[in-house]
Formats: sequence, structure tokens, C-alpha cells
Amino acid sequence: MFHRLRAVLKRTTTGGPITTELRVNDRIRVPEVRLVGPNGEQVGIVRIDDALRLAQESDLDLVEVAPMARPPVCKLMDYGKFKYENAQKARETRRNQTNTVIKEMKLRPKIDAHDYETKKGHVVRFLKAGDKVKITIMFRGREQHRPEIGFRLLQRLAGDVEELGYVESTPKQDGRNMIMVIGPHKKKSEAKAEVRAERDQRAANRAADRDADRAVRTERSEAAAAEPKKERARAQDLDPDM
Repeated sequence: MFHRLRAVLKRTTTGGPITTELRVNDRIRVPEVRLVGPNGEQVGIVRIDDALRLAQESDLDLVEVAPMARPPVCKLMDYGKFKYENAQKARETRRNQTNTVIKEMKLRPKIDAHDYETKKGHVVRFLKAGDKVKITIMFRGREQHRPEIGFRLLQRLAGDVEELGYVESTPKQDGRNMIMVIGPHKKKSEAKAEVRAERDQRAANRAADRDADRAVRTERSEAAAAEPKKERARAQDLDPDM
């Protein structure tokens, strides 16, 4: 008995999935609505039958845009076009959405020139992509008593990449490490747009080069075809009676 009662309670208290789909046309089950025209004009409170008739006469849909209002607010619109435009806007928003990414680069206080240039190249690449970079100077042994070495190294790196980024978090000592954060001047979306533009430009240049090569080959083949063919000379030592 107890198990059956619990099953009944579960069925009655557990709701279905929440839907965000708007009610359209015959799915609107209310006696009257506050009607808004296709251009945003306020028509007023009308019977649902009259609103549906106006929608049919205008070759539009009656869409419930504010179901919690009393009476619900409905608008005359092309619902298919409305859904398509909303999907396009959502796709564009996701494309331009910036996810904060922090890259990390670790250096030693007494780094040699070659390793420094390599590490700096990675930082430049990260900043060009619109990502923040956390620079960590790792001290060991007696190096911990010379924090000014790490501080000067961070200042040098910040100066070398100042055209691409700025010091978002000044150098701070954190145990055996010294940390600085460099933020990019360009947003992630702008960096992605530039990368796409450069890629498209390279593709256009390659296509133009291919077209130019094809035109040169065609011109050469046409010139070769236009030249008169040389007659084969007769051998001088042949007997004419043969």
C-alpha cells in the first residue's frame, strides 16, 4: 500500500519538461487577448476569434508573446520568419561570445637569450589570439633572495609586448614564484575576426595566383597553336627518280 501511494505522489508531483515554445494560433486557449499589430501598434483587447480572423486575413500568425499578462498579449507576425531571425541572432551571439582563457608561461630568473625569445614568441601568439597570459618567474635556492632579478625580467617582457598587451596584474611575490598577468589589447572576438580575415585573404591570393598561372598557360598554348607549322625539308642526297 505504501509503495503504491508513493508512486502516485511521484506521478502527481513530478512535472514534465519546461518548454519555451510560444503558443501560436489555435494553441492559444483564452477567451480574449490584448492584440498588438505587426508594426507594434496597439489594437486593444479583442476576442480570440476576432484576433485569429485578423491573423488569417493578414496572412500572418497570432503569437502569444506575454502569456502571464491579464489578458495575455498576442502579436500578429510571421512566426516562421521570427523563429529564423531569433536562431540567427543566437548563433551570432554564440560566435561572438568571449570565453576568458588564461595561458601560462613559466620563466627562470637567469634565462638565456634564446629561451627568452622562444618564450616571448609564445606570449605574442597568445596575445594575438586575444588570450590573457600569466607569467610566472620560478625562483630556486638563493635566487629567492634576489627578487629584483625576476621583477626586471617581467618589466622587460611587458615592454617587449606592449603593442599587443598591457599589464593587468602587476608583479607579485607568491612564495617561490613571482607572478604577473598580461591582458590583450584586442578582444577575443576581434582577434578571431582578424584571423578569419587573414585566412580569407590568403585564400583569395592563392586563387588569384592560380588564375594568373592558368591565364599564362592558356596564352602560351594559343600562341603555339597560331604559329605556322614548318614543312619538313627533303633530303638533298635523295635520287629524284626514286
